Amino acid sequence: MAQSTDKPEIYVSVDVETDGPIPGPHSMLSIGCAAYLPDKTLLATFSANLETLPGASGDPKTMAWWATEKLAWEACRKDCVPPEKAMHDCLVWLKALPGVPVFVAYPVTFDFMFVHWYLMRFAGESPFAHSGLDMRTLAMALLNADWQRSTKRHMPKSWFDPFPHTHVALDDAIEQGALFCNMLAELRRRGPGAA
Repeated sequence: MAQSTDKPEIYVSVDVETDGPIPGPHSMLSIGCAAYLPDKTLLATFSANLETLPGASGDPKTMAWWATEKLAWEACRKDCVPPEKAMHDCLVWLKALPGVPVFVAYPVTFDFMFVHWYLMRFAGESPFAHSGLDMRTLAMALLNADWQRSTKRHMPKSWFDPFPHTHVALDDAIEQGALFCNMLAELRRRGPGAA
């Protein structure tokens, strides 16, 4: 049973880069985390490039996409560390945050799948438990739109800060965390039950 806490929620925007669609047969290449307060204060960041899993291989479709993103590929293959070190360091960083970490991603299903698998496999635990916030789902509620019309291109320009989307994990985590905080501010402006 979850215990209530007086600690603030820390929204941890997470982005991963991988060489395939699922962990195990494929590897997480890079992880970027940006810890935000609800007011869009960026508290801290974490990033690591990971060595690939023994026996895993790149998915042909994913690797074909990587061939079109040479700078991002080079960025995620520099200074790689073993998954055990990366996830231990990530867990230590998460536990040091001054509040309750809440996993936030776009899409949450993909990034959470990799991060949860890697944390459990290599660090033995996850402070996120079994849940995370999906930004597209929040957009669907805020826009009162169908799923297909809840993508980034349908979101108001006012939700976006001028950050680049580079496919470098930490860059994208910072960008998407700011977007989430802007969406959260919109939700709170509308008041209870508005979305």
